[in-house]
Parts: sequence; structure tokens; C-alpha cells
Amino acid sequence: MSPLISGKRRTAHAAALLDRLQELLPNARCELFYQTPYQLLVSVVLSAQTTDKMVNKVMQPLYEAGFKPETVLALGAEGFLERIRSIGLAPTKAKNVYRLSQILLESKAGEVPASREELEALPGVGRKTANVILGEIFRAPTLAVDTHVFRVTRRLGLQDEATPEKAELALLDLIDPSYLPRAHHWFILHGRYTCKALRPACSNCALRDLCPSAETTIEEARAAGQAAKSEKHSRGDRGNQTSNKRAAKASTKATQTSASRHQGTRPARKRPTRKTTSPTRID
Repeated sequence: MSPLISGKRRTAHAAALLDRLQELLPNARCELFYQTPYQLLVSVVLSAQTTDKMVNKVMQPLYEAGFKPETVLALGAEGFLERIRSIGLAPTKAKNVYRLSQILLESKAGEVPASREELEALPGVGRKTANVILGEIFRAPTLAVDTHVFRVTRRLGLQDEATPEKAELALLDLIDPSYLPRAHHWFILHGRYTCKALRPACSNCALRDLCPSAETTIEEARAAGQAAKSEKHSRGDRGNQTSNKRAAKASTKATQTSASRHQGTRPARKRPTRKTTSPTRID
């Protein structure tokens, strides 16, 4: 059953949730480290299917050393790849960052553009990345819907769309612009640290009294936990059975060897059978 809050109640429900999140996370901010708009753009491109923590680990030393488009061009695509190889999908991302750096220097004076159309025309930049830049750098009333935002807003009954892009449009139509772009960070941080995908902390959630999925999610988490325990015990039982069979086999072999030594004989060895051939008759 969908937890979507119906009709006009959904607008009031969204406002109540966002007011609560604002109280809980008044200083919410982007967890990617950056010092310039260009650095944030690069980090968001690199963060696809990679954690912010990993991107920060790789890029923060470079940023603190004055990383800019000219830095990437000086390194070259291959040189930049060597710096980011520990990040997922590094070869493709290195090429995209190199090319977008070229474009920014050639046609944008090295500056990050402030329009969606220009941003999405850059290599490696899709709608979600453009929304992050527009909201974080230019404070536009956008809502980038990543996996956390998509999951959290669905569980909270704010949308039940099939894709992130459709969810974004539904949420923009629902949420008062005064909450944007801050709502993006509230939803992300709530999803990252409380409303987790596999083990949501519903028992300690400050939104539990407002969440239509709370009890269902708790039961699902319990069921998943029980299933994991059962599987672990099952693997343990299978492992014990295998170990017992091996021990029994080893014990039987040791007993046979001991008995043979006690009788002063060695275990009989099977001798290879020799093939006999009749001599060829020559007339």
C-alpha cells in the first residue's frame, strides 16, 4: 500500500515535515568540500555512484592547492585520471572533467554558467548535477532528487513517482519555494543518517509521528534482520555439517592407519595392472 498522503492534506503535511527538519538541521549544508563553484561542479560530476566521503578524500588536497580549469588542462585527461583513479568510473569521469574544463575556458572565461541549459550542455552534467549547482551556488529554488531524496520523500508520503525526474516535478509543485533549495540538504541528510535504505532508524526518528511509513518500515526492517540472521545461522549449520564430515573422514583414516601399524603391516596398496602382449609371429 502506498504511503502517499492524499489530496490537499499533502501540502500541509509537507510544510509540517519541512518545519520539523528545519528545526533539526538549521545548519544543513553540502557535504562535498569545495572552495569555488568550479570545484563544486567537478566534485558533483565525480560523485556519481561514489560517496561524498571518497570524493572529498581524493579532491580536497587538490582543491586546497588551488585547483582550477587550467590545472586539469595542464595535467591532461590521463594525468587527471591518475589523480582520481580510486573513484568509481574514473576513466569516463576524467574525460568529462577534462572536456568540460576546456569548454569553460574556451567559451565561459573559466566561469560556471548560471543557466540549466548551459550546465546540462557540459560533458558529464545531467539534470541532478545542474540542480545541485543551481541551488548551492546560485541559490535557485531547485530540488536535486538523488537516491536519498527519492527514498525519503516517498516514505514520508510526499510523492510516489516511478522516476527521480517525475518525483522532482511533483515535489516542486508541492513544496513552498521558501523552503528551497535548503530542503534538498534536509532530505539528503535525513536519508543518509536516519532514514537509511536497509536499516532505517525509525525508533529514533524525530519525524516518526508524521511519517505514514514508520510502522511498516520498522516491520520491514525487522523482517529483513530476521531473514539475515536465519541465513547466517543456515550458513553456520551447513559449515558445521561440512566440518563434521571432514572430521569423521579424517578420524576413520587415522583409525585404519593405527590398526595397520598395530598389526605390523602397512595398508595394502593397489598394484598397477601390467598389460601383457603376445609376441608378434613372423613367418
